[in-house]
Amino acid sequence: MINHLEKLLSLQDIEQIWELHCELMSNYGFDRLIYAFTPFRTGAGLGRLEDTLILSNHDEPYLNEFLRGGLFMHAPMVRWTAENVGACSWSWVEERARAGLLTPQELHVLDVNHRHGVRAGYSISFIDGSSRARGGIGLCAERGLRQSDVDEIWERHGRELMVVNSITHLRISTMPFITAHRALTRRQREVLEWVADGKTTADIAMLMGLTIATVEKHLRLAREALDVETTAQAVLKASLQRQIFFDGAYIDGAAPPSGRNGDNFSFK
Repeated sequence: MINHLEKLLSLQDIEQIWELHCELMSNYGFDRLIYAFTPFRTGAGLGRLEDTLILSNHDEPYLNEFLRGGLFMHAPMVRWTAENVGACSWSWVEERARAGLLTPQELHVLDVNHRHGVRAGYSISFIDGSSRARGGIGLCAERGLRQSDVDEIWERHGRELMVVNSITHLRISTMPFITAHRALTRRQREVLEWVADGKTTADIAMLMGLTIATVEKHLRLAREALDVETTAQAVLKASLQRQIFFDGAYIDGAAPPSGRNGDNFSFK
């Protein structure tokens, strides 16, 4: 475990961290994972899907149906993750189903899950320092394992699974990630950093050797890239996504992890 954590802490790329985590979890019998993190939670909800970083090694047909099809909004374990902190066996869903406590939409999610072999597992909802942030992961057991088998795995290895999943979440959630359709350019990041430092448009134009009109253009394009209305919102969102004041990955227009067709999903 120490060797694994040392490697985890040394990596500076979300995809590499995710691949390492998937490899380790498969050793415990969890061969399909789905992780989500948003720093833009609103009230009791999870905020917009477009502002959420999602990583998964599930089959793409399942992700298309579960995520793009919107079924996740009615998934019992997603609701549990949004409302709780800690770990929860998927037996909780089975118990609610037997008691007749699931809605028709939730029962439909179960049917879809079973059709794709998503039957047994554990979910973790992580503690975050910000009231606006929430992260969680669903650990789906390999086909052939029953929920009772998974509960036995958790009984033996639950502490180490909580530790390694929590540290992986901390590593991912503190790294730059892009959920808008395009990343900020170097110029757009620079003007937002100057705004964050309290500089006016005229100040920024002088510091960067640009005209005021050009600075305003970069600010407008930054707002569009981040899908916000005001420059203040742009500074906040870029800061939460670690796109400004950060020397690491995803700079100069880099794409989000394995994004396809402008999605913020990583299918690995």
